[in-house]
Amino acid sequence: MAETSVKAAVLLAAGHGVKAWPYNEVRNKCAFPVANTPAVRRLADALLDLGVERLVVVIGPGEASVRHALRGLGVTPKYIRQPEARGTAPAALAGLQALGDEDAWVIYGDTATAPENFAALKERFVAERPAAAALLATLGEEQGGDWICAGSTADGHLAGIEGHPRGGQFRLAGAFLFRSDSRACLEENPGLITRVPVGGMPPVEADLAASLQLLVDDGVPVAAVEAPGFFVDMDRPWHFLEATQRTLGDLSSRLEGDSIHPTAQVDDSAEIHGRLLLSEGSAIGKRVVVDGDLWLGPGASVTNGSILRGGASLGAGARIRDYALLGGGCAMGPHSLLGHGGEFDGVMLERAFLYHYCEISGVVGAAVDIGAATVCGTLRFDDAPQQSVIAGRRETPSTNDGSSYLGDYCRTGVNAILMPGVKVGAYSCVGPGVVLTEDLPGRTLIQVKQALETRPWGPERYGW
Repeated sequence: MAETSVKAAVLLAAGHGVKAWPYNEVRNKCAFPVANTPAVRRLADALLDLGVERLVVVIGPGEASVRHALRGLGVTPKYIRQPEARGTAPAALAGLQALGDEDAWVIYGDTATAPENFAALKERFVAERPAAAALLATLGEEQGGDWICAGSTADGHLAGIEGHPRGGQFRLAGAFLFRSDSRACLEENPGLITRVPVGGMPPVEADLAASLQLLVDDGVPVAAVEAPGFFVDMDRPWHFLEATQRTLGDLSSRLEGDSIHPTAQVDDSAEIHGRLLLSEGSAIGKRVVVDGDLWLGPGASVTNGSILRGGASLGAGARIRDYALLGGGCAMGPHSLLGHGGEFDGVMLERAFLYHYCEISGVVGAAVDIGAATVCGTLRFDDAPQQSVIAGRRETPSTNDGSSYLGDYCRTGVNAILMPGVKVGAYSCVGPGVVLTEDLPGRTLIQVKQALETRPWGPERYGW
């Protein structure tokens, strides 16, 4: 009788994540919180729900953040350190070899995905037992040339892959299943994507996609499953925003009603238009307006006339107070603060503080201190598409193009202005009154140099 479950998995979390700067400076991007749970932890939990009992995690730069994210998991992961980032194929092969001779998942740890995507891939694999199976996602507004695209045959098999084509309907969606006897394709990887358009310049990197192409070239069927749910590859900073928005939307779609801990409090004057998921000691205070589903962690609170304009997740001890305004699809990390008259739309990590009269749209890293009246210019004056510099190349974000990005442990002075698309590196400071129009590297201070003029002045200037 055929095995009805796949009990082993490899999670890949070894990349440098340079395109996710500045958030790769203090962590591996796989450990970035999505709706207050690290991305790699969400993936691991989903795999355990599908029956996985043995987990290998391939780690590299920022490995401590990945280990921390998986602390307390239902199984004890085995960690394999990849000393040199040579590509996803050798990383996957190392993980599979550590598992031994059994069928296994291979999952990219920097993705956010709906649980039914994994379930659909597993169902197809268990039913047909192909050499391998790959999850495909429909290309949305992304630029087709930015991704490794995949073709699917009429009977649901992989027709082939192509690196950075000028068009494409599907892309590989970071989830694969390999039969135990099909690993030769990983060992024989050519070391780069050979299927590229004329004039294409693939990097010398052994991508797992090229191994799938070897199977196709040899006439070995590879099952191709179109993802029934959402999928986000967290490759650029704006993808962290998209992942949070899509995850919160997915979580909302599964809610059946309120879940309110006996010690949580909701003031009678609060205006609630959504479902409440309130943890121990959390509170919704007087004159608060909640327009969407709301998750409050232990001790989190929304008080004194604050307004939430859509679904949101607040981590343990996070606070919104004193007529502050939070946008929809937002997440605030543990012990963060959105204070008096502040407006925020995006993702804020743990212990970030927006005290007073700020207007910020984007991602705010851990322990960032935002000075009063700091503003992110969310729109260009000329209404042109906003570009952002990613690894030296200018790109136009497919979503959230009016956002700015403040790395971990940085700060701003009062009245700083961050223009759309600007990124601030970790441990940096944007001084008072600065209008920041370009990315600021990490560990850097930028200040306004003021020119002063002094001259006589008094009542005689007015004709006395």
